[in-house]
Amino acid sequence: MQQVSALRKDPGVVFPIPANVHAETVVSVRHYTDRLFSFRITRPQSFRFRSGEFVMIGLPNAEKPVFRAYSIASPSWDEEIEFFSIKVPDGPLTSELQKIVPGDTVLMRQKSTGTLVNDALTPGKRLFMISTGTGIAPFASLVRAPETFEKFEQIVITHTCRDHAELAYGVELAEGLAADPLIGEMTEGRVTLYSTTTREITPRMGRITRLIESGRFYEDLAIAPLDPETDRIMICGSMHMLNDVKELVEKLGFEEGSNSKPSSFVVERAFVG
Repeated sequence: MQQVSALRKDPGVVFPIPANVHAETVVSVRHYTDRLFSFRITRPQSFRFRSGEFVMIGLPNAEKPVFRAYSIASPSWDEEIEFFSIKVPDGPLTSELQKIVPGDTVLMRQKSTGTLVNDALTPGKRLFMISTGTGIAPFASLVRAPETFEKFEQIVITHTCRDHAELAYGVELAEGLAADPLIGEMTEGRVTLYSTTTREITPRMGRITRLIESGRFYEDLAIAPLDPETDRIMICGSMHMLNDVKELVEKLGFEEGSNSKPSSFVVERAFVG
């Protein structure tokens, strides 16, 4: 059985790698705030996934390591795997995960899954990706996937966080699209990022549900209201937001889809953050 050393604080301790798990090396880590960070790990040659899916990851710090579902933030064609994570001081996984540095080992199960994929939606003209916090991660994957631009004419990403600094990941994502070597030319004039805060005072504040219901969302972007005939929606983030947006769009006539039955909106229920 393959074995790997534990984290730096216990360099002499070695734990076995569970079956059906990849042991990958941390390539880079970036801390955005005291609550958010991203990191990249090496990608196993055999690992395949669809943009928007999630995978279970953990650390080699116990005989039976804790695994949690993490949306993959990198597109399916990327040579590395990227994740965007919260920091929870007493969290079973993130309390230690937030301490990783390049060269450390991260465990990743071999199978990915999820409903935030293009296959779970029927064709449409506009795609709305609605997120809070690290829920933007699967959209970072999807907005860099060529098939997303083949299926939809316009993409609107909404990202709501408590404070302005927590919006940085989404802002950098949007600003970097034009220079992306694979999809840069496809994105011109077709992607809009709509960022809001709920605690720190900024020019654009409010929960996305209230902004949609009040009409300000449409006014700010100068777009037509959500229409189930032409629009498709993906939702990922806090459970409270997820439930509120789901209720809102169902009232507008949208129907929830899945991998087996594509429809006009999808929700990532495995995500918590």
